[in-house]
Amino acid sequence: MVTSRTPRARRAEPAAALLAWYDRHRRVLPWRAPPGARADPYAVWLSEIMLQQTTVQAVKAYYERFLARWPRVEALAEAPVEAVMKEWAGLGYYSRARNLHACARKVAAEFGGRFPQDEAGLRALPGVGPYTAAAIAAIAFDRRAVVVDGNVERVVARLHEIPTPLPQAKPAIRAQADALTPAARAGDFAQAMMDLGATICTPRKPACALCPLAEGCGARAHGTQELFPVKAAKAARPRRAGALFHARRADGKTLLRTRPPKGLLGGMDEFPGTPWSADFDPGAEATLALAPLPGAWRRLPGAVEHVFTHFALTLTIFVADLPARARAPAGCRWVAEAALDGEALPSVMRKALAHVRAQPAHVRAQPAKGGAQPAKGRAGAG
Repeated sequence: MVTSRTPRARRAEPAAALLAWYDRHRRVLPWRAPPGARADPYAVWLSEIMLQQTTVQAVKAYYERFLARWPRVEALAEAPVEAVMKEWAGLGYYSRARNLHACARKVAAEFGGRFPQDEAGLRALPGVGPYTAAAIAAIAFDRRAVVVDGNVERVVARLHEIPTPLPQAKPAIRAQADALTPAARAGDFAQAMMDLGATICTPRKPACALCPLAEGCGARAHGTQELFPVKAAKAARPRRAGALFHARRADGKTLLRTRPPKGLLGGMDEFPGTPWSADFDPGAEATLALAPLPGAWRRLPGAVEHVFTHFALTLTIFVADLPARARAPAGCRWVAEAALDGEALPSVMRKALAHVRAQPAHVRAQPAKGGAQPAKGRAGAG
């Protein structure tokens, strides 16, 4: 006699249903081991660091370039940190690149090139936090670990209609994710949850009819999918502004400097500029006094807009043409125009460079109305 399954029995099956779905619909990603193959811990670690607060699509090309240039953790450990920063340029959150290099050196020097297999050991590595440690332990070593990223938060919050707003809801979401996580195939389960959130349980218009967990989903039952996860109202993002100075020598070289190793955009290259502040005035006489070298500085039309995590930035750009004999101030260096694209310029500086390059030649060479006074910058040795 066939009996109907109880709700409790159905609730006990979500992991099996999800893994069956994953076996048929798993995404093919450059860092993901094919079915039946063992994952490469180095590939998993590299991809997980890159994927922190960054989309899969944005990471693919960077990952492939890194792996081609440094196919093993020992090779990455031996690379100069400047080379790592240059390869990372444009991917954002640049402390990740510095930690990536420091972690590679630690794994190579202290662990013989082998990553720790447990979460505690992984968390002791530079740049590896609770989520990343759990992901590596599960995916690379198939250890049972509770892996909760943004996609998993969304799936779990909808399944259980968790009413608490994020981030306060994180402990409750993690507890429910823990209850779902099976002892076997932990790595596949973690990746299945990520794939489900990325392809089916999407932020808007989720494809619930295709979801292997639809039967037990509270939000689907009540038609409230897009209300979860509940998010606290965001405060208005503050705005800052500043100026960049694009100095060009007659021999075609441009002035660059490297930011301090710690702090925002730490260790990345930039065009010299002013501090960024809420009350910056690009027309103030004090602005040009901060130029790195004396010159007939001209303000370009328009501005560069960039959004960081915690503030929005507006940059005004000034340009000046200088003689080939002009010496770089302390902390700066001259770089050939053709080599600029290969420097470790973060996205905001690449936007600034594109803004300069987009100006017609007559605009770049024409002083601003009223004329710009030569700045009182200092010439240094170098």
